[in-house]
Parts: sequence; C-alpha cells; structure tokens
Amino acid sequence: MTEPRLYPMMFQPNLHQVIWGGTRLAPWKRLNLTETEAPVGESWEVSAVASSPSIIANRKHAGRLLPDVISEMPDDILGSAVAKRYGNKLPLLVKFIDAEHDLSIQVHPDDTMAQREHGKFGKTEMWYVIDAKPGAYLYAGFKEQLSEEEYKRKISDGTITEALARHEVHAGDVFYIPAGRVHAICGGILLAEVQQSSDVTYRIFDYNRPGIDGQPRELHTELAAQALDFNVYDEYRTIYKSAEAQANHCIDSQFFNVRVVDIDAPFHRNLIKYDSFIITMCMENNCLIKMRTTGDEVLLKEGWSCLIPAAIADYDVIPMPDSSYGSGHVKLLDAFINNKDNSIMRKATRFLHITRK
Repeated sequence: MTEPRLYPMMFQPNLHQVIWGGTRLAPWKRLNLTETEAPVGESWEVSAVASSPSIIANRKHAGRLLPDVISEMPDDILGSAVAKRYGNKLPLLVKFIDAEHDLSIQVHPDDTMAQREHGKFGKTEMWYVIDAKPGAYLYAGFKEQLSEEEYKRKISDGTITEALARHEVHAGDVFYIPAGRVHAICGGILLAEVQQSSDVTYRIFDYNRPGIDGQPRELHTELAAQALDFNVYDEYRTIYKSAEAQANHCIDSQFFNVRVVDIDAPFHRNLIKYDSFIITMCMENNCLIKMRTTGDEVLLKEGWSCLIPAAIADYDVIPMPDSSYGSGHVKLLDAFINNKDNSIMRKATRFLHITRK
C-alpha cells in the first residue's frame, strides 16, 4: 500500500544552545542530552529558515528537509493563497523558548527594512507564556519617550532598561511584538513563540556578558535605532478571552493568526476554509490528531509540534489520558494564515507588492 504524500508532519529535535538558555526543554520533550551541558534556549519546532530547517521525522518524507518537501507540493501543504503570496515558502517559524537568564534587549526590523538590508522577511512575533517562576518578568515597549540621541546614551551608560516597560508574567499571558518594538524575555520564563520566518535580530544591549564562546556578543546599535518604534503605548499585553472546550481567538494580524485550544474532550477542527497550513504546538499533556479526510492519526505529545497540510486540515483533536502526562486535559497553540479575511489579505498583498518593486 502506497503511503500518502500528505499527512500531519512531525519533526526531529532542533535545539539551539545559547548563553541565556536553561535545562527545561530537553526533559520536557523527553530527550536525553548527555553529550553536552551547554544551556538550551530554543527548540525550533517548525522551521524553513535556511540556517536551521526542520527535518521531517515521520512517514513517507522522514529524513527530508521541510523546505524541500514544500517545494514539491506548495499548494497542498501551504495552501494555494499562501504559496502564491510567499513564493512557495513557509512564512512562519515557531519555537519553544526556555529563558533561564535574561535575553538581550533587542528589536526586529519590519519587512521593508529587512528586505532592504538583508533580503529577508521582517520579524513580527508573539509570545504565549507556558510557565513563569514567581516574580518572572519581561520587557516589551518603552515606558517613556526617548529621542534617538537619548536611546544611544542609555545604551552607552547601561541604563536602557530604565526606559523599558516591565511586565510581570504568569502562565497564559500573551504578548504581540510587532517589528520595531523593543523587547526581551527575562529569566524564569518558558514560552511558545510564533514569528515570521526570519532570523534577523538587532541586539541593543547584552548586559556586558560574554557569549558561549567567551567573546562579547555583537551589538547592532545603529541598525536598531533605524528599526525602533520609540512611541509609548497604553497597553503592551494582549488581552484575550480564555475558555475551555473551544478555540480561543488570541492573535489576528496580517502576518499570522493564533488560537489557544483548551479542551478535555474530542474536538473537531475544520480549518480548510483558511486555505492555510496549520502548525499545532502541544503545550499541555498529549493528544491524538486524527484526520477526517484520510483517517491518518499522529500522537502529539506535550512539548512537540506538527504541521498539518492545508489540503487536509479537517481533523479531530482527541485528548489521550496517560499516567505519565496527567489528566486528559490538553492545551494547544494553533498558528496559521487567515486567507478568508479579505482585509488581512489586502494588507499582506500590499506589503508584498511594495517589497518586490
């Protein structure tokens, strides 16, 4: 019997060691990392970024790079609208992040600047806090208006954090970080991140600490000054309704859409209407993803993610009670591109037209 070309794709571990990382990701994913004691800060769950692409772990395409498989059937995997808008490339990157120590103060360029300076997508992202130690906080946005000259002075004298909005966080908190917003995840936070498919980051301040190689990490003060949005906003935290037994609307933007699925019983997800791939990140317990169109099943465990091709995005999520994972309650983060909403499509199309001139 010939294996189907389309099915929920799982991926090999793709862990990144960084100076600020911790020790939670490997045990959470039930991986045995005995070869190194270096801190692991990021698990790139689904990636088509050239510097670190995902390798498919299951079924027919096992062992192959995700971008290569997408290139063979972009409309079926990405969705025809997504494939057309993004040149047959996966436009999102999703990660789990474990910050044992503070990340650098940083900012990301928007699409126009990133295209001009690097020939890449910009980097708008969002964070969903999975766990936070008591008193843990992060930085997002400015709390006081700065000029470019004041910004550079505070970088040089090490007082930049005094001008940043500091937010104490708890499990379930969400922050949308548009390109241009100064930010930093700080120590004691485990979170899920959805972002544009880009590896462009401008590091503003790194507490004068050395990197893993013992050398100071590069700062990008001038580029960051061009990218920064110096405006002060009333609210930086994303307020959303959270309820069990449903998919909670979390983020709707021109770059991505995010839902928090919180269930303890089988739940039907028919997302074919969006003409988009679905990335599902399992944040709590484990579940079975059962496709209605093909009958395929995949076990999605806590700390892992899968990509569901657009053409078969009609499926049931079935909680799987397991003594080692606790109850049958499941919490997922779904990321996709909403091609049903014409206003969002117009914004994205307008950007692509500008950057391709």
